[in-house]
Amino acid sequence: MGTPAPRSVLLLAVLMGLCVPPVAQGKPNFIVILADDLGWGDLGANWAETKETPHLDELAAEGTRFVDFHSAASTCSPSRASLLTGRLGVRNGVTHNFAISSQGGLPLNETTLAEVLRAAGYSTAAIGKWHLGHHGHHHPIFRGFDYYLGIPYSHDMGCTDTPGYNVPPCPPCPQHSAATSPTNKDCYTDVALPLFENLTIIQQPVNLSSLVERYVEAAARFIQQARDGSRPFFLYLALAHMHVPLQIAPPRDGGTYGAALREMDALVGRVKRLADSCGKGSTLLWFTGDNGPWMQKCELAGRLGPLLGAWQRARGGSPAKQTTWEGGHRVPALVYWPGHVPAERSSRAMLSTLDVFPTLVALAGATLPPNRRFDGMDVSSVLFGLSDVGHKMLLHPNSGAAGKDGAVEALRLVQYKAFYTTGGAKACDGSIGLEEHHWPPLIFNLDRDIQEQEPLDVASREYQAVLPAVSRAYAQALEDIATDNITVADYSRDPAAVPCCSTQHVACRCHTPTSHTASLDQHTDRRATRLCL
Repeated sequence: MGTPAPRSVLLLAVLMGLCVPPVAQGKPNFIVILADDLGWGDLGANWAETKETPHLDELAAEGTRFVDFHSAASTCSPSRASLLTGRLGVRNGVTHNFAISSQGGLPLNETTLAEVLRAAGYSTAAIGKWHLGHHGHHHPIFRGFDYYLGIPYSHDMGCTDTPGYNVPPCPPCPQHSAATSPTNKDCYTDVALPLFENLTIIQQPVNLSSLVERYVEAAARFIQQARDGSRPFFLYLALAHMHVPLQIAPPRDGGTYGAALREMDALVGRVKRLADSCGKGSTLLWFTGDNGPWMQKCELAGRLGPLLGAWQRARGGSPAKQTTWEGGHRVPALVYWPGHVPAERSSRAMLSTLDVFPTLVALAGATLPPNRRFDGMDVSSVLFGLSDVGHKMLLHPNSGAAGKDGAVEALRLVQYKAFYTTGGAKACDGSIGLEEHHWPPLIFNLDRDIQEQEPLDVASREYQAVLPAVSRAYAQALEDIATDNITVADYSRDPAAVPCCSTQHVACRCHTPTSHTASLDQHTDRRATRLCL
């Protein structure tokens, strides 16, 4: 999203130079980088045909790559809620995406990873996409984060002056105050995309081309302030890449997606260097994705690699984002922590973004919140290379395709994958795939059939042997959820909840005040002007 400006490069160099090594035996720092709509095959370390990720491939070579790593859901809000709570949507209440007019968000009685770590003495920051509620106390500044810079939801949920590459293409924000009507139901024209710093909208519509520089500079300032205060830090960096629209300079080779992938890769490389410069080995960096690629975006969607979901493709519809096929929720995952996490290692342990919460809490020496159950687990021993045993079972919730939102109608048991519901997600060709309910369930052996092409014959010995174990595990999991302390999210909408810094203009135009200077002091943050909450 643009070439680094000289001022930005100078600022970053100065901040990096000021970093000092951590106090010996201190708590580790954490950086969690969450890419948006990234395909498993988008990493060269995963898929040899991909050539655009040298920095991520270097990260894999210097750390551990997890090849059987899963998002907790296959669409934005539920996936992020699960990462930050360690609980599936059927427990934390977030079962589908929030809107720009949503009054609610991640329920306030759910405890976030940031809240736990801040109580343990960490400085905390969220930079990038939030999508867990922006109105009132659902805003990230009230959910455990000392600092926030980013977009409150997906960056296609509002117009910009430079809308970027998209399918279908969307128009830029209106330049005049006359009321307009959307030219396409998939495009926003009446509300401009806002950029928040803490509680204040500092730019609306946001300039997507400058986001990379803004994010890296904010990360550098935050890290340096944490170091100056001798505090460990937790940085949650949720990227706009690779969600469509793709906002990049015109690609010279004609490959729009590849150019955007190279840009994201370079961003991750800069964050890694920043972490290393503050004391190599002091910071655990965990890179992963929120869900698989958005296949209805055609050539602007990511790469599935071998995760073709062939059974579904043969019947129409997508086997990627929003679905419970491997292409929807198996995501790239790399963990880098020199001196702690082995280098040049690939693990086949079945892990999940659900594990981020309990693992980081354990490494910080903190305690999990009481009176609730967790779907994730502490996988420190797997990260350290002491074990290669992850989950025996993972539940995969419906995430906007077929079935009720949030309902668990697919699961993984060791190498077996069982589907009780399939279909319902749009493919590039416009097909949806009929919603189908399966009893007995479709069961695939992923050790032999990673493409999910041919389910086991129900009359076969293998199917008859595995079905009782699948049914028993499924019933026990549903019973565990039903008897848990669960919450329900507020999905009500109100036009007054739409972030808008100027009701006098159809595009809500707003730009950073010339007198504005970013302050990371949490007390100053609490007094920041609320323009549009």
